[in-house]
Amino acid sequence: MDFQSIALPTELRYLALAKLRSADSLGCSGCKYSRIFNLYKTNTKKKLFVTLGTKNSVMLLTIDVGNTRIKAAVFEQNTLVELFVFTKETLLTETEHILNRFPKIKKTVIASVGNVERELFLTLKSKVEIHFITHESKFPFTNLYSTPSTLGIDRMVLAAGAVLQFPNQNRLVIDTGTCITYDFIDENDNYLGGAISPGIALRYESLHQQTAKLPLLSKNYPYSFIGNSTQESIHSGVINGVAFEIDGFIELYKDQYAKFIIILTGGDAEFLAVRLKNTIFANSYFLLESLNQTFQYNQND
Repeated sequence: MDFQSIALPTELRYLALAKLRSADSLGCSGCKYSRIFNLYKTNTKKKLFVTLGTKNSVMLLTIDVGNTRIKAAVFEQNTLVELFVFTKETLLTETEHILNRFPKIKKTVIASVGNVERELFLTLKSKVEIHFITHESKFPFTNLYSTPSTLGIDRMVLAAGAVLQFPNQNRLVIDTGTCITYDFIDENDNYLGGAISPGIALRYESLHQQTAKLPLLSKNYPYSFIGNSTQESIHSGVINGVAFEIDGFIELYKDQYAKFIIILTGGDAEFLAVRLKNTIFANSYFLLESLNQTFQYNQND
């Protein structure tokens, strides 16, 4: 992929090249699309991917059912063609729209932690071959979690993607969604575990719901770490608190592991990436990419 051949403003082209070199330095294996993906806002990314064109192979639809939203992506082998975000209420209509728009989609792979019944997806089985990633699926790591049956499928898929995209190194995956999850997989492909804490939206909501007078706010950059109003104090506490937490966890891992790659993903990844002190590989849709690779891993096994 030659960024010089894309019609982008000069400053964006330089940013793209810089980001690509940064991704190369992280030792990413076979993650061409993920290097490109985190450079622009979603609508620009969609246009960028669509202009790449497609081959003649069969397409795959990946669907990530989260606690808040449903995210989907169309892949052709390891090329991400287009992204979609929608709600549970529009799941069937949106999925049918995607299948009609991309008739080369023959299979869909689903990972779900949200409250969506499997039977809802099965209503589409006449149009597409449906696969679910479950605890019984094959994963490219040894699961050393003491309660493996309680480990979320989303965390397992992220761990699989980290192993497949970044082989032979320690990896810390930080997913900043409804909850913030930390997952560590060592260089020998052992999944060791991690941590779970409230995400940004949950912190705003809890401050409002568990107090008498604090307002309900949505994420915004604080003007200063010293909030000079109630709203600014809330923004400072939530956003700086999350950033300090993530950097703090990274420092804890540094105390035990001399070198590891940090993969930041999830809905708040781009928002938080600029506030973190540590060097990270930021990709908001790493789970969708990991779904694609986990499915291929199961098919080729």
